[in-house]
Amino acid sequence: MPEENWPPTEPGFSQGSDVVCARLLRSDAAASTEELTCSQKSSATRGSAAESDTAAQPDRMPEGDSAGESIHGKPSAIGNFFKRLGQIYQSWLDKSTPFSAFRWAATLLLTAIYMIRVYILQGWYIVTYALGIYHLNLFIAFLSPKVDPSLLDDPDEGPALPTKQNEEFRPFIRRLPEFKFWHSATKGIVIAMICTFFDAFDVPVFWPILVMYFIMLFCITMKRQIKHMIKYRYLPFTHGKRTYRGKEDTAKTFAS
Repeated sequence: MPEENWPPTEPGFSQGSDVVCARLLRSDAAASTEELTCSQKSSATRGSAAESDTAAQPDRMPEGDSAGESIHGKPSAIGNFFKRLGQIYQSWLDKSTPFSAFRWAATLLLTAIYMIRVYILQGWYIVTYALGIYHLNLFIAFLSPKVDPSLLDDPDEGPALPTKQNEEFRPFIRRLPEFKFWHSATKGIVIAMICTFFDAFDVPVFWPILVMYFIMLFCITMKRQIKHMIKYRYLPFTHGKRTYRGKEDTAKTFAS
């Protein structure tokens, strides 16, 4: 006896269920397709937004750079003023380089004015003493050679100084050049002059003690410097290179 299908199915019922399943599958596929499309659209929107931000960033960067330059890079009006003032000051220094006599005459006049002011005010002796010590150090550096022979282990190293009369001429190279010596000394006098306008620098002191101490210090320092000159046989002053003359032409000329 043939087995009967259980549960019994009808032809119409099976076809209807297939149609329903197909519709469900199509609806699921459409929904997944819509979700995929939405996700693609959202990712594309994010990508376009990022690209627009990236494209707009170079346009915004110069604004930031320009703002930074206006704040930090470009100097202000005060900076330009002091820069221009420094350039003018340096140009006047360059122009005054050849005129050493006039420069030192102006410095001596300024020193005389300072000394007269201190004498009239009867004060600021500490400032004057410090100015004298500073000028003494500058003067010692002016008299010293650029390469100290006492610091050389081998006397053949470095630019040796001439020790004989017939030896090759070598100009004396100073540790402190003349122009820098004058410039530093003049600046020291100007600063000391400015200090005399402030009572905070007027320290009460017995000035004869400072004078005696400065004289002792000057004598001891110069004695040591002179011994150094004698030991290494050099003079801190060079007047110029020696010139040689040829024999005079004693031949007689005869008129033709």
